[in-house]
Amino acid sequence: MRPATALLSGLLLFLSFPPRPLWWLALPAFALLGWTLRGRRLRAGFGLGYLAGLGFMLPLLIWTGEEVGPVPWVALAAIEALFVAAAGLGIAAVSRLPWWPFFAAGVWILAEAARARVPFGGFPWGKIAFGQADGVFLPLAAVGGTPVLGFAVALCGFGLYEAYRQFRAYRATGAVPRSPLAVAALAVLLPVTGAVAALPLVDDTAEDGTATVAAVQGNVPRLGLDFNSQRRAVLDNHAARTRELAEAVKAGREPQPDFVLWPENSSDIDPYANPDAADVIDGAVRAIGAPTVIGAVISPPTGKLRNTLIEWDPERGPVATYDKRHVQPFGEYIPMRSFVRLFNSNVDRVSRDFGAGTKVGVFDLAGTKVGLATCYEAAFDWAVRDTVTHGAQLITVPSNNATFGRSEMTYQQLAMSRVRAVEHSRSVVVPVTSGVSAVIRPDGEIVAQTKMFTPDVLVEEVPLRSSLTPATRMGTLPEALLVALAAAGLGWSALRSVRARRARVEAPAPDRG
Repeated sequence: MRPATALLSGLLLFLSFPPRPLWWLALPAFALLGWTLRGRRLRAGFGLGYLAGLGFMLPLLIWTGEEVGPVPWVALAAIEALFVAAAGLGIAAVSRLPWWPFFAAGVWILAEAARARVPFGGFPWGKIAFGQADGVFLPLAAVGGTPVLGFAVALCGFGLYEAYRQFRAYRATGAVPRSPLAVAALAVLLPVTGAVAALPLVDDTAEDGTATVAAVQGNVPRLGLDFNSQRRAVLDNHAARTRELAEAVKAGREPQPDFVLWPENSSDIDPYANPDAADVIDGAVRAIGAPTVIGAVISPPTGKLRNTLIEWDPERGPVATYDKRHVQPFGEYIPMRSFVRLFNSNVDRVSRDFGAGTKVGVFDLAGTKVGLATCYEAAFDWAVRDTVTHGAQLITVPSNNATFGRSEMTYQQLAMSRVRAVEHSRSVVVPVTSGVSAVIRPDGEIVAQTKMFTPDVLVEEVPLRSSLTPATRMGTLPEALLVALAAAGLGWSALRSVRARRARVEAPAPDRG
């Protein structure tokens, strides 16, 4: 039963993620995980945790094999499941302690914190918080970011199992000790009451007025890894949609945008090195008459490529740039290239590695400070937060998911942006080449979105804000406190084990007469 239940708990976690609005399935998932791991030996906890990790990660990350086959997908899921296995070991270790649901939830966040940092800079995709964009716990993102939101979900799930366990004990004995009952009650009620108390932090009031923003989705000529073999077509698509918007504005069918946002890779032709590409961009930007953010691939004569966002002014041309700071391993650069080539020749499609930028991305677009987090960066807490601490009144997440087909990837990424909107109390605009582009208000509500692989333009008036939520102010402090909680639980468990072994060694031998 336990291996099957471990797999089921992981599958329920997957089903709690978008595009399904089944966020509440995370609660029975953690309850089942608690039943599976409580009282197990450490080795069993690791193995059961690994099964839960596979049940979660294999379906969640299936989009990574959309065009490159199953080997990279299975390898990534198998590696990421190791972090869930480590969490399973830790949960088994603390499960015999008083107040174990709190320590167990802390252990889960410890594993997520590690997964977000190692290897190769981490891979936080699948953080429990990212499945809660429609959930009742979402306001907690404004309190302490994704760590506090994820902790609350895990704690409530473990608390539900502890409540069930105490109910079974009551049915069997007719009595329940007060301390375990208090633990179960607090573990369930504390996250719920905390979320209710945090509701005033979820605010979409226009503190700094409003801005009218346009998000352009030009679409791509074909799906898959070869989408950019017609790079000029992709650029022309986005320029054409922008010109169409200019005509709609002139005819009075659409309001004049204050600024326009194109997606990542909307110009894979370097406009600095190719005058014809620069002319296409400049013509479109002049037609709309508003500063426009262009996603481009910059190809310097020597050195690494740059995944760059360019601020293009209708009068002055390119005036500012932002280079993506967290480039994607095995997508934008290939670590251990010669070794990886043994398993998949697709690594050679990335013939020239991308390099990482170093500066925080905030553009001043017609008086609005816009924070920039390019695609993959939206998964990393620091990459979004520091744009807000550097003055961003609105956040944009320009993305390109043409290589992932019609998979769930675009919806998973959109949910991240919704969580970020509440976490930092900012409007978030997501322009995408071919997936689901969207405009999100600071309360996480999607007010406009496109269909997949459909050329479109979204024009919306959004509130601008400058106040900082507790999550923005505290940064990594909530995560550090939850990691310390996990460490305290693991240390306490280890100390109890040492004392138990010592007591067995020092016990007098039985008198055999």
